[in-house]
This record gives sequence, C-alpha cells and structure tokens, in this order.
Amino acid sequence: MQTDSKPNSKQLAAHIAKAWENQDGVQPLTELDPDLSIDDAYHVQLETIQNHVKDGARITGKKIGLTSKAMQEMLGVDEPDYGHLLSQMEVENAGTVSRNQVLQPKVEGEIAFILKDDLEGPDVTALDVLKATDVIVPAIEIVDSRVKDWKITLPDTIADNASSGLYVLGDKPCKIEDVDIKQVGMALFKNGKLQNTGVGAAALGDPAKCVAWLANKLAAYDIQLKAGEVILSGALSAAVEADPGDEFRVKFSDLGELTVKFESG
Repeated sequence: MQTDSKPNSKQLAAHIAKAWENQDGVQPLTELDPDLSIDDAYHVQLETIQNHVKDGARITGKKIGLTSKAMQEMLGVDEPDYGHLLSQMEVENAGTVSRNQVLQPKVEGEIAFILKDDLEGPDVTALDVLKATDVIVPAIEIVDSRVKDWKITLPDTIADNASSGLYVLGDKPCKIEDVDIKQVGMALFKNGKLQNTGVGAAALGDPAKCVAWLANKLAAYDIQLKAGEVILSGALSAAVEADPGDEFRVKFSDLGELTVKFESG
C-alpha cells in the first residue's frame, strides 16, 4: 500500500483483510495513517463489515469494548468502543475453535443481552435497555486482533472491528427482571485453574448502561440496535490468552456456565 498519501477506508479495510489471507497479523493502521481519527476508524470498520455481508455473512449483533476504567486509562480514552457481531463468529457452547478461526485469541466473560425491541439513539437510557431486552445469557467473547502482536492504539482496534473474534452464548436464557445484573458474579477458568473473577458492575457500573451508550453512539452512524440482536455488554474481568489445546470454563452466578475449547496444534 502506498503511504505517501492518506489511505482511504477501502484501502485500510483491505489491509486488515490481509491478516486472514496470510494467517498472520498486519502492520498497525496508525502506522499507515498516523492521522487516523476515531471517526475514520469507525468508517473503516463499516467498510469491513459491508464486505463480509456482501460475502454472505449476517450481522447478528454488536459488542462493546473498553468498558473498564483500567482499559480506558491504558488507551487514554474516556468512553468504550464497539464492534459488529457476524454469523461466522458464533461458536456453540462446549464447541471447539479451530486453528484457522483465530490469530492471537484472548478469552473474556460477559453478560449478553438479546433484544426484543429495536433501540434507536441518541436518547436511550439504561431503563429503555431493560424494557427492550428479551433475555440475558452468559457469554464468552474471544477477542482477537488482526494487528500483529496486539500493537494497537484506539483507532487501530476500532478499525479492526473492536478486536472482535468469536463469541459463545449460554444455553439457558434468563429474564432480566429475575436477576440483578450489576451483582452477577463471574469466574473464568483456564484448563481447570481459576484465572480471574468479576462482577456485572465492572462494566461501567451497570451492563445496561453500556448497551444504552452503544445505542446512542450508533445514532451518529444512522445505525439502530435491532430486535433479535445479541449485544455483548463488556468484559467483567481481564482477557486471558488462549493457546492451542486450552479449555475455558466461565461460571456465572444466577446465569449458569459455558465452555469452549481451542483445537490442539
């Protein structure tokens, strides 16, 4: 790619796609375009998603990232980011992730909202989210980066679909009125050993606030949250690296547990 002039969103989206073609990470986009803004990065993300849809993928929902203050401070930002979920990202509970589905994966435990009504910003509240939610389920998000060695800034991760990889949903949905989502506890195990714990309130104090933020942020791009979509509301603890052969189990109070394996080398 030429770097003597500012690359456009199509060129940057094509650059990200090379990671899959080569099964290896690519150079950070901010090295190709040091002036890449947050808004520019979201347009690169949309270009990438549109390319996947043209190839037959369905948009199944959204994911919210950077919901912890620690992660925001690390990247020098004061709000989360978001990415799109696609049908090709779905993994069954107790399923196995093949080697060619990931590049440099990490695992997080989250609460997923499944909507029964559309949500359209810019004035969505946490209460609106609760009213629009059909059920919640426990979820595993497998974050991944097409940027080599996770050498990312905020525009890099946004352009790269918020470092989305794959996701797993639990089998037992729960009505949101039956659970205090802020108090849901989570424990993440890797190969039978506890790695970390978290609680619903770790996501901006309330996972429903995260979903409200998302609906309002999307309004700037004329995008709605649609009934039936899955919304991953943000990690409840730090991401844990996954290597070939690893098995993860995530247990949630009130919501049950789920597992995922990574194919051996």
